Amino acid sequence: MAISVVMPALEMAQETGKLISWLKKEGDPVSKGDLLLEIETDKAVMEIESPGDGILAGIRVLEGTEVPVGQTIAWIVNPGEVPPAEDATATTGRRTDRVKAETTAASATPPLSKAATQEIRISPKARRLAKEHGLDLANIRGTGPGGEILAADVLAAAGAATGDPSAAATRDTIALGSVGKLMAERTTQSWTTVPHFFVARDVDATNLNIVRQRLLPSVEKSHGTKLTLTDLLVATVARTLAKHPRINASWVENGIRSNPEINVAIAMAVDDGVVTAVIHNANKQDVGAIAVQRRDLAERARAGKLRPADIAGGTFTVSNLGMFNVDAFSAIITPPQAAILAVGRVADRVVAHNGQVAIRPMMRLTLSSDHRVIDGARAARFMDDLATALESVAEDALG
Repeated sequence: MAISVVMPALEMAQETGKLISWLKKEGDPVSKGDLLLEIETDKAVMEIESPGDGILAGIRVLEGTEVPVGQTIAWIVNPGEVPPAEDATATTGRRTDRVKAETTAASATPPLSKAATQEIRISPKARRLAKEHGLDLANIRGTGPGGEILAADVLAAAGAATGDPSAAATRDTIALGSVGKLMAERTTQSWTTVPHFFVARDVDATNLNIVRQRLLPSVEKSHGTKLTLTDLLVATVARTLAKHPRINASWVENGIRSNPEINVAIAMAVDDGVVTAVIHNANKQDVGAIAVQRRDLAERARAGKLRPADIAGGTFTVSNLGMFNVDAFSAIITPPQAAILAVGRVADRVVAHNGQVAIRPMMRLTLSSDHRVIDGARAARFMDDLATALESVAEDALG
């Protein structure tokens, strides 16, 4: 029996998704779990797996087309089986002429060379712009890490191709990509509807630095990745949240929901804004496993390849700007989460230590809390316990 491939709903308020590329061709054999296509939502570009075993057939949607959630876009059939006949009105919920118009518009987009799409590294936003301007990626020089083509590179190439330098120049209005638009909408909604308050705490990072240096060789040997301060923070925050379940709770429908899992989201900068990728059950994982997941999530985030599970279910967020030499900042909560921890850099400061003036590596933590869920005393107790845990962290406590 034929299995329909539909545009999935990956986010609560999602109505449509854009089909970025098919990873399999018409007539290709596929197995359940094989990567089938890439779609773009408001949050990221994600790879979607095949829902079953069989042959990919009856592809109905071209790359670059925006599709309503739930619409059938292809079928998985048995060998020799014919895909069900298409009923444009029933399948899409749109008039047939509109479907044809959208298909025609998508097919009119100049195709990218096969070599370019397979071999050239390019950000999702840059790929969209290249299609819009009809540019061949093989002729664009990338200035990003490893030669990756960025949006600015495409705009510069577009200006050179048309002889219009304004195509690459800064304009009064900057068009946002999908991630940027979503970030603007959600931060505005959060800031205007969630009653934020802030609690700050300075933490002595001496012991944290010592533990990181001691664990670096073993984590790199056993897990093949470098241990970062963010990894230690996620592990320690998650274990502290286990003692403070209200900080890990959510505000939903005029009430407070307790979350059974501690899923720590990490804010990550991408080409078009910021996304949050989630370490699930972080309190139950050793710091090496957290380091591997953080690295893999960061790589997929930069490539625009985050999966649905990568961004779902976060109950608390850590945003670390220390690597950008930021001393302190206040972050905006991501609803329905009730709190987010902003982390500044570790820097030497003159402080009082054991009754003496000393120079110590200090770090400023700022907790943003939803006052509907967390009161000042709860936030203060959490920060006190977190500071104590970070200042006295032991290697075996993160195993």
